Amino acid sequence: MTATDMRQPNLVQPRLLQHRDDDGQRRVILAEGDAATFLSGVATTRELALIAIAEGASLLDTARRHADGARVDPAAELAAGRLLPAIDHPDTARLVLAGTGLTHLGSAAGRDAMHKAAASAERPTDSMRMFLEGVEGGKPATGITGQQPEWFYKGDGQSLVGPERPLASPAFAQDGGEEPELAGIYLIGEDGTPWRLGVALANEFSDHVTERHNYLWLAHSKLRQAALGAELLLGEPPADIRGTSRIVRDGATLWEKPFLTGEDNMSHHLANLEAHHFKYPGFRRAGDIHVHFFGTATLSFADHVATRAGDVFEIAAAPFALPLRNPLTIADAASVSVRAL
Repeated sequence: MTATDMRQPNLVQPRLLQHRDDDGQRRVILAEGDAATFLSGVATTRELALIAIAEGASLLDTARRHADGARVDPAAELAAGRLLPAIDHPDTARLVLAGTGLTHLGSAAGRDAMHKAAASAERPTDSMRMFLEGVEGGKPATGITGQQPEWFYKGDGQSLVGPERPLASPAFAQDGGEEPELAGIYLIGEDGTPWRLGVALANEFSDHVTERHNYLWLAHSKLRQAALGAELLLGEPPADIRGTSRIVRDGATLWEKPFLTGEDNMSHHLANLEAHHFKYPGFRRAGDIHVHFFGTATLSFADHVATRAGDVFEIAAAPFALPLRNPLTIADAASVSVRAL
């Protein structure tokens, strides 16, 4: 299935996009169905969300009240490089990138195989145990908080990359592999309430060779950049999202595979993942933005693909109208020394 195929279903859920003109002026776009219009009076989605919270209105209703009627073609703006990540923060230190793993069967199977050598025949790997515990208790019938998921930290807003922008793998990295998934976008209100603004397509991007060496290096493998699509899907996320992840090398598809996400394809409710993330007071600081990755089901690394500079990651899934594309680059080696003061 191609990226064009992914766009065929009726796009009934509205989306917000962040736009920057060639002169640097920022605006927000509201897309509903095949129509899209600029908003007036707001420059960023975060700013719009703060207004919605203050007025006690939904993000969609607030966006509609700000629509100025000026039509725009998001696909053309994406091609021109004018679309930004679905969310950002004027202070990059106030944006948290984090996520939960082992929430989809595909990731659990790949991780289990990665660590199989360290396990006995009688005892499953810690990865499979965590996944199975999620299957058992990640969707509690009553209440919100069920089984605790795996959790990891990726960085702050400095590590956030937008559509069509390079994903830079550190010079010391042993691998730079895609992780196609859904990311929840949250703004913390003045009273400490986390507000989910919507969800976006994401490439969580990790170093799977480093992780494979020793599971305790998982934290190291996740401290990488991550890409976020241009569209913020408003309303309740679809329970069944089906897409395609591919790697393009020298203009030809090197690897391609479908992926599934959404609650119907996960071992945890989103509410359970959210409850375990925001239970920590430090993650409820007023004004902060959180981008939380919900986990992947498909990895090229599991099919023994070794990426290299110049490869292009492409992720597409309805009801998102636009694909998330990012070329892979290798960052220059940095010389770091610590001085005693």
